[in-house]
Amino acid sequence: MAAIPKLDETHLQAVCDIIGDTSEGLTGSEIGRLLSQCGINDPEPTMTKRHRLFIALSTKQDKDGCANNVVNFVQTVMNPVRFVRNTAGFHELRRQLNEVCAFAGLYIGEDGKARSIAPASTLPEAQARAGRLRAALLQRSVHHDVFRFCRAELLQDNYFHAVFEATKSVAQKIRDKTGLTGDGSEIVDKAFGLKAPMLAINTLRTETEQSEQTGFANLVKGMFGTFRNPTGHAPRITWKMEEQDALDLLSMVSYMHRRLDTAVMVPTVKP
Repeated sequence: MAAIPKLDETHLQAVCDIIGDTSEGLTGSEIGRLLSQCGINDPEPTMTKRHRLFIALSTKQDKDGCANNVVNFVQTVMNPVRFVRNTAGFHELRRQLNEVCAFAGLYIGEDGKARSIAPASTLPEAQARAGRLRAALLQRSVHHDVFRFCRAELLQDNYFHAVFEATKSVAQKIRDKTGLTGDGSEIVDKAFGLKAPMLAINTLRTETEQSEQTGFANLVKGMFGTFRNPTGHAPRITWKMEEQDALDLLSMVSYMHRRLDTAVMVPTVKP
C-alpha cells in the first residue's frame, strides 16, 4: 500500500474525539482491544478515551512517518461486522468520521474501507461528502429503487434534485409494469382506474379493497402534483426543500415502490 500522508493534528484529534465520544463512541476496553489488534501501543490506558487515542495514534504515525496504521485502525473500528446489531450506530459514526476525514482527503465507504478523495475545504462540502441524507434513508430501509434513481444527488445531499429524480422513478415503474406511455395523473388513471384497471395492488373484490386501490392512485397523483410538478417547473432557488421534507417524501416514494412491486396485472376481459 502506498504511504498515506500523516494526518494533521487537528484532523487526528477530531477523529479521536468522535471515536472516543463518551455516549456514542467506543468503550475503553474496545479501544484497548482494537489498538492491540492493529499493533498500536497503548501508552496511557487510564487517560480519558479521546486523549488516550490521540496519544496512541499520533505517536504511531510519527514513528511510521505516515498515517497508514492510523487509517487501518479507523477501518478496523468501522468494520461493518462490528455493527450487525447496531446498523444505525454504524451510519451515524461513519457520517461523523466522513465529515472530518473529508478535510484530510479520505472517505469511508459503506464497507468500512477508507478511500482517497480530493480534500474538502469548507464545512458544507465535508458534510455533503458524508452523505448525511443517504445515511438517514438507509436507516429507514428505503427501497433500493429510490437510491438507483437518485444516487448522485443523494451523495451530494442535494435535496431538490433527489426528490425530483425519486418521484420520476414511480412513473417509470408504472410504465415498466404496464407498457403505458405518458406521465403524471394520466398514466396513474390508466393504470389504476377502477373502470378498466391494468394494475391492482389487491384483489379488488371488496369495496374496501377498491377504496384502497383508489386511495393509492390518489396518493401517487398527489405526490406528482405536490412535489414533482413544482420541482420540475420552478427554479431550484425558489423551491425550498429541507432535509426533513426530503426524508419524508423519499420514504413515501419507497412505500409506493413496495406496493408497485407486489401489484399484479389485471387480465383483460374480452368482449
